[in-house]
Amino acid sequence: MFSKILVANRGEIAVRVMRACRELGIESVAVYSSADKRAFHRVYADECYYIGKADPRSSYLNIDKIIEVAKKSGAEAIHPGYGFLAENAEFAERCEEEGIVFIGPSPEVIRIAGSKVKSREMMQKAGVPVIPGSPRVESVDEAREWAEKIGYPVALKASGGGGGIGIVVVNSPEELEDAFRKSKKLGERYFKDSTVYLEKYLAKPRHIEVQILADHHGNVIHLGERECSIQRRHQKLIEEAPSPALNDEMRERIGKLAVKGAKEIEYTNAGTFEFLYEYGNFYFLEINSRLQVEHTITEIVTGIDIVKYQILIASGEELRHKQEDVKIRGHAIECRINAEDPVNFYPRSGRIVHYRSPGGIGVRVDSGIHMGYRIPEEYDSMISKLIAYGETRREAIARMKRALYEYIIEGVETNIPFHVAVMNDEEYVKGNIHTKFVEERNIAENVKEYMAAFRPIKARLDEIFMESDLSREEISAIVTAIDLYEEEEEYGIEQRIWQAIFSLGA
Repeated sequence: MFSKILVANRGEIAVRVMRACRELGIESVAVYSSADKRAFHRVYADECYYIGKADPRSSYLNIDKIIEVAKKSGAEAIHPGYGFLAENAEFAERCEEEGIVFIGPSPEVIRIAGSKVKSREMMQKAGVPVIPGSPRVESVDEAREWAEKIGYPVALKASGGGGGIGIVVVNSPEELEDAFRKSKKLGERYFKDSTVYLEKYLAKPRHIEVQILADHHGNVIHLGERECSIQRRHQKLIEEAPSPALNDEMRERIGKLAVKGAKEIEYTNAGTFEFLYEYGNFYFLEINSRLQVEHTITEIVTGIDIVKYQILIASGEELRHKQEDVKIRGHAIECRINAEDPVNFYPRSGRIVHYRSPGGIGVRVDSGIHMGYRIPEEYDSMISKLIAYGETRREAIARMKRALYEYIIEGVETNIPFHVAVMNDEEYVKGNIHTKFVEERNIAENVKEYMAAFRPIKARLDEIFMESDLSREEISAIVTAIDLYEEEEEYGIEQRIWQAIFSLGA
């Protein structure tokens, strides 16, 4: 077992990994940028090191700097979290070269998963059904030929894409040329890979994914499925486990497909096999060779700590569970709480003035923020992940509605009203969801109504802050004083001082 792990990430996922380390008796090492001078993950870790300016290329994407800190701190392994370097094969290779364990799959597997063209080929070889589509296409004429074979509408996709980036829907031959150029450009810009291919565009599929665990001894199991159909711009906002669309037979079928795919590519560690589901058919979509944002709901319904398992697998241990040991109990829902306009989803930045997280039975909050913390413009706008559990799906929804009611975040706009609108939508409650749900149900208009209705309620809840020993102005003055005191190069303030500051708003 490792004695020290560096977490090459920030925010709530860095804290999540560090919690697993603490429970396992492993020391954790944090890295932070100039934008995260007062981030909670920096204080929670046993050690912390400054690695550069706010621009991710200077800090969280700086492989040389992260490796340097790992060696300096004596960390035996690096956990990449998700995002940043989590699916970077070059980073995994560099770790191997430096004698540091990368907590994730091998560089070869990361490359397969990172290429949608290659992963489709491998899944077809394994007998896993894929969406009708093409291999890589080199020209507009070739794309046009494949589109005619597949039938419009089609989706042009960047092979190295993720998070919906590089997907362009084409409804007619006239749209194909512009879409081809746009998809290639996005692929090159975001993933340094201009390879594109075509897939049949499914109008209203459900997005269902399977969590797998695989050790270095040939053992592979799945932990059931998650439904991720509530999305905007191909990016997930609400996830739940299990899927309300599947029965036990279908659940077993999709689980076996994921395990079969994992064995075909000799996958190790934790990973996710994503599928689209329509009219009783499952179609492989992609592989996420990392920890997923929504791993939390699988942990809730199975009782299995996925992050601990990642560490144990990386240290060489065998899986402690067999497939028959995995039981799904109850229902869990996760809402991604983002700093953004709840109607048009534009990201927001700003300082959190008042903060109170929800609690009570069946509620979990994974967060890396605190009162006085500024949401940086340079990174993803996620504030926290709010998870609700119930014995039934309806109870989980009721608990989520209650938790959203309790959640107070002031100083920056959030998408909490969006989540309230979805939880109150009658079709969502019935489980009639798909990837076009947000647009079809016109959730944006309902959000506006809930924003107006909740203003007086929120005002009453805000009264609890009026009795605080520190006023809003005093808290702001403390934070401003810290800003003025700290020069960008000076990061040697003792951990205990920061902990004292954070306790003001705990």
